[in-house]
Amino acid sequence: MYLALYRKWRPKSFEDVLSQPHITTTLINEIKTGHIAHAYLFTGSRGTGKTTCSKILAKAVNCLHPVDGEPCHECECCRGIEDGSILDVVEIDAASNNGVDNIRELRDEANFTPVSCKYRVYIIDEAHMLSTGAFNALLKIMEEPPPHVIFILATTEVHKVPATILSRCQRFDFRRIKAEDIVAQLMKITESEEFSLTQEAAELIARLADGGMRDALSLLDQCVAFSSDITVEVVSSAAGIADREYLFEFHQAVMGRDPAKALALIDELYAKSKDLERLCEELINFYRNLMIIQTTARYKEIVLAVPEELARLEQLAGQLKLSQVIHCLTVLQDSIERFNKVGNKRLEFEICMIKLCSPNLDQSMDSILRRIDRLEAQLRSGVAIPAQQIPSAPPQTPPQQTEEPQPMQQDSAPPPAEEAPEPPSLGNSEREQRPVPLAAWGEILEDLADQSKSLYGILCNSQAFEMGEKLFIRSPNTAFAGMVQGKTALLSRIISDHTGKQYRLLMKGAKQQAAHSAVDEVLERAKQSGIDVIEE
Repeated sequence: MYLALYRKWRPKSFEDVLSQPHITTTLINEIKTGHIAHAYLFTGSRGTGKTTCSKILAKAVNCLHPVDGEPCHECECCRGIEDGSILDVVEIDAASNNGVDNIRELRDEANFTPVSCKYRVYIIDEAHMLSTGAFNALLKIMEEPPPHVIFILATTEVHKVPATILSRCQRFDFRRIKAEDIVAQLMKITESEEFSLTQEAAELIARLADGGMRDALSLLDQCVAFSSDITVEVVSSAAGIADREYLFEFHQAVMGRDPAKALALIDELYAKSKDLERLCEELINFYRNLMIIQTTARYKEIVLAVPEELARLEQLAGQLKLSQVIHCLTVLQDSIERFNKVGNKRLEFEICMIKLCSPNLDQSMDSILRRIDRLEAQLRSGVAIPAQQIPSAPPQTPPQQTEEPQPMQQDSAPPPAEEAPEPPSLGNSEREQRPVPLAAWGEILEDLADQSKSLYGILCNSQAFEMGEKLFIRSPNTAFAGMVQGKTALLSRIISDHTGKQYRLLMKGAKQQAAHSAVDEVLERAKQSGIDVIEE
């Protein structure tokens, strides 16, 4: 009969237990010196070795010929405990034997001396599942136990165990098994089994196991059933992490503010019987991966993804702000907490996606920060208000001459062409006949700040518009055009690095013509009044 890998390769001695030296060393020393406690509490996440160490400890304390604190595996007691024929070691599943009567029966049996071993050992698995009455019944015998009885409690939720029980046990906290230890064990198993496993596949299994050796071996068993040559692709298919394109499509809908696309995706996946709560969890993990990539350099050790998906996540993380990612995580987390409280899970998830696609509907601080980030990005690129949001302007009015709030001064000056250029003919395309804000101008200014402080100081409040092969730069600084002369080569090179294009640069101060007109008028009146004017 076939035996599952996690049962076949269960450790037989403390030496074989992975990533728990702080526990195994302590237990070995206690057995060597004979300082054995009457009650132990093993706690930790699943698959870390709690039940395994309980059985090894039961063998070690009863072994007739222990070897440096380890069981010999050859004496009558070791063999009997291993095959379950000795009744002095009792394993109890507290999930199904959690009543007062079960513990009272255990308490009555404990008073009898062991039949063939030195100690009667009770291993209570999932101890947190015991009822309050059962804990109270267990408390008295743990407080004053017979000298031949040892209790070993194993639990994944130690916070549910009463403090009165905790204070009577030696507590050992099991750590998650290190990924490198899991990989080494998987490769060791491969050498003895009839299948092959690549190093990359073993590393992916170790990350998916999340510190649990049993999970890793169960997944390996599943991969073996799929193919005897186990690669990253085989692991991805067996674990169900392949073909997750729909997560990227949801992200595109969220960033593109397209709720219609998001609802269409929900409808498509719902028709395929996709569990929406599981889908919400996958989206949370998707944005968690983006958050980790943005915040730590060691993200490859943490993020669970195949290499191709990881490359796409890296690209997306570089395009987003951390505040945007955190807002998405917050909305999704709030939604999944309400899933068990609502009758219509589809409606709850649809509301969640509409909130993500329409941040203006969400009044939370994270949503407000996300909208502020969007406005800042528009301002850096020279766009304060999108063109489609500008109210209807008179058709005969030329492009606005300046953004400075000085209407009286503007009326006396001719409209400068450079502020809103309208060339007579630059081509057949409508796009070539209309100036378009340069999207990368904010990044260009940031690059200038690093390479030329003086040039950045001149252009820091400027805006740039592209029109065909021309780039119009305008600034409220009336003398900036002259100040930029001699530095256009550096400016052209930086613009080319960011846009990949060579532009003809045109520069104009927003008030330059108005200022010259006012000066000329004063000089003309002085001459008419008979005042000597000397022009240099």
